[in-house]
Amino acid sequence: MDNKLDPNNLKEGEDFYYTPEGYKCFTSTYHLKRGYCCKSGCRHCPYGYDKKTGTIKK
Repeated sequence: MDNKLDPNNLKEGEDFYYTPEGYKCFTSTYHLKRGYCCKSGCRHCPYGYDKKTGTIKK
């Protein structure tokens, strides 16, 4: 497993932040480190995935 994505090695403010509701939200930096689109409609998807259409716009 890539050390950058070790759940114990994520950096708050770089890889994720907490929403006002208390949820962990991954940043586009995290998604790029992961290296692929999970097609879950992530808020900061750098791959351009549109959950409504099921397509990648990039």
